[in-house]
Formats: sequence, C-alpha cells, structure tokens
Amino acid sequence: MADKSTSLTPPSEQVEFGNEVDFYGDRVLALKQVGFHVFQTGENVSYGGPGNMPNIRFEINPNLTAAPATTYSSMVWNPAPSPVTDRWSPYLNATTTGTWYLTGNAGTVTGCTLTAQCTFPQLKTVLNDGGAQPTIYTAGVGKGRDYMWIGAVDGLRINRTVYDFEANGVRTRRAG
Repeated sequence: MADKSTSLTPPSEQVEFGNEVDFYGDRVLALKQVGFHVFQTGENVSYGGPGNMPNIRFEINPNLTAAPATTYSSMVWNPAPSPVTDRWSPYLNATTTGTWYLTGNAGTVTGCTLTAQCTFPQLKTVLNDGGAQPTIYTAGVGKGRDYMWIGAVDGLRINRTVYDFEANGVRTRRAG
C-alpha cells in the first residue's frame, strides 16, 4: 500500500516532479518568474485546510558570505490558498504571492526560516549579500508529508519556460 511506504508514524509520503539538469548552475538572483496553476479539490481542503497546497522547491548553493561552509539549502515557496476550489486556479505567481524560506543553516543565517518566512524580494535581498552569486542545483514542484493532497499542478513556470504536465509526459514551451 502506498500509505505504508515510509517508516514515519503515521506513515507518510512526499511526491516531487523535479529537474536535475536544466537549471544546474543557474543564478538564483536571475529568477524573475516562478509559479504554477493548481487544481485544488474540496476534498483536499477538507484534509488540511485551504492552505494545504503543493510547493516549489529549488535546491541551491546559497553562497552566503556569513556561512561559506554552507553549500546546500532548499529554497521553498509556500503558496497562499488557491482562490478557487474544484477548478483550475489562475496563475499563482511565486514572485508576488505566498512566502519563501530556506532550510538548514542558510535559513538560520538569513532569517528566512520555516517559522519566519520571507517574501520573494526579501529572500533575494538576503541571498544577495555581496559574495558569490547563489546558484541552483535542482528545481521541483511537489507536496510534503504534512497532509494528504488531492489535486493537480500544471503550467509550472520558471522564468521563460512553462512545463505542462500531460498524460504522455511533460511538454515544455516558451512563455509569452
């Protein structure tokens, strides 16, 4: 059974669509457009409330001047609740809505943590600390282990590329 696939109590899973190739080495500060459309079901809202949403995560090298030995962090976007239920949302723009945080020591050093989340402009400011540019390792969209999620994501946008998730695979296109 899928719900018994981890040793956590209660058994929990995490799912993620990711890309470990196309963004490797890209500059975090060059991110201008990030977001997606979501199909948020009423059933899903009943499990974790309206904020029970998937997220976008970039694995990065934060290259922080104050923490040069910290070479890994996850940079995570938590979207605000979807404005609609049981239909596709408009584009949810991660650069202007929701909140961001960094995991591990990078979060501690910058103050953008899970418990003290930042806006996208605030996050970019704390990462632009005068040292080497922070770089991306991977990009992904997924759902963590907190609550069951029933829904769908489409039109994942990272800068000028949009990823459409189709039955026969992922189709990429240039944003207009």
